[in-house]
Amino acid sequence: MMKLVAHLLLLSGASSFAPNTQIQPRFVTSLGALGVFVRKAKENDLRKMIEAGQISDAVKAKLDEMKSASTEMREGPGPVQTALTKRKGTITIIAEYKRKFDENAAFISEILPADILSPVFREGGATAIAVMADERMGGCTYDDMVILAREQESARGDMPGPLPIISSDMIVDELQIAQSAIAGAEAVVITYSVVGPERLEGLIEQCTAAGLECIVTVNNKEEAQKAVDLGVRMICVSALNSPDEKFEVVDGLSAPNDEPICKIASILARDNKQLEEVEEAWVLRDKGFQAVWVSDALYKSGNDPIEHPGAIIASMKAKSSVKFASARVKTGKGEGAREYLGDIMM
Repeated sequence: MMKLVAHLLLLSGASSFAPNTQIQPRFVTSLGALGVFVRKAKENDLRKMIEAGQISDAVKAKLDEMKSASTEMREGPGPVQTALTKRKGTITIIAEYKRKFDENAAFISEILPADILSPVFREGGATAIAVMADERMGGCTYDDMVILAREQESARGDMPGPLPIISSDMIVDELQIAQSAIAGAEAVVITYSVVGPERLEGLIEQCTAAGLECIVTVNNKEEAQKAVDLGVRMICVSALNSPDEKFEVVDGLSAPNDEPICKIASILARDNKQLEEVEEAWVLRDKGFQAVWVSDALYKSGNDPIEHPGAIIASMKAKSSVKFASARVKTGKGEGAREYLGDIMM
C-alpha cells in the first residue's frame, strides 16, 4: 500500500515526472497544448484508480518487478518490430480494436465483441492488433486486451498463428505499462506530443523493464528523430493527411550503426464509403513505410460480406497499385464497383 501511496504522490506532482514538468517552448505547439490537457486528464484517471484501490495485485507485483529489472535496451529488433518489418515492397497491418468511432468517419453505431473480431483480424492477414484501451477515447478497457490476447493465444500452433497485442492506451505513467504487460500486450504506444521528450525517456526505460517494445507516435520530423535518439526503433506518423506529409516526417531518419527503424503510418478514415484508405496503404507501401495503423476505416461497412474488416486488411496487403487499380468501392462508378474489392483480395 505504501508503494501505491508513493506512486500517487508522483502523479500528484512530487517528482520530475509530475504533470507540471517543464517542456521546452519549441515543443509547445497547438497540438502539444492539447497533449498537456490529455495527459493531465489521464493522470487524474489514474489517481482516482489508485485512491479507489482498483489496482490489481498482479499489476502491483509487476510494478515491483519493474523497479528492480534492467532498463538496458535490447540489441536488435524485438519480436513485434521484426513481425512488422517485411521485405521491401510489402506492407504489414496493425488493426486497431475500439468501440468508439470518429462521428465523421464511421458509419456504424456498434462493433462486434473482441473475441469475435480477433480471429477476423488474424485470418484477414493483420500482423498485430492494437487495443484503444482508453475508455474515454476508444470505449475499450484492459479487459478487452485480455480477451484479445487469450483468443490470439488459442491459435498457437495454427496457421496463421497468434498476433501480438499492442496497448494503445494514452500512456503517461509506468502504471499503465504494468497494466499492459499483465493484460497480455507485447508493445505499447506512447504519444510524443502528450508526454514530451523528458518523460518519454523515462517511459521507454519502463517499457524495457516490463519486457515490452515501444512504438512512439509523432507528428513531425523533429519529434521522430528525437524519439530515435532516445532509442526507439518503431515510429508511427499520426495526425497528418497526405502520404507525402507522412513520408516527410520519416525521410532521412537515422539511428546509430544504421539500426533498422520500422516506419509506421496511421491511416485516417475518410467520411465516405469509397475505401480510399486501401489505396493510401498501397501508396504508403510504395513510399517505403513498413506498416500502416488502421482504425476507424476497418469498420466503415460494418460486417458487410465483401467489405468487413478482414477483407479491408487483405486488400491493403494486396500487390495492387494505384497506377493500375482502384479500391473505391460502393460509389456506383465504373465497372464492377461493388465486386472489385473482392477481386483485389485474390
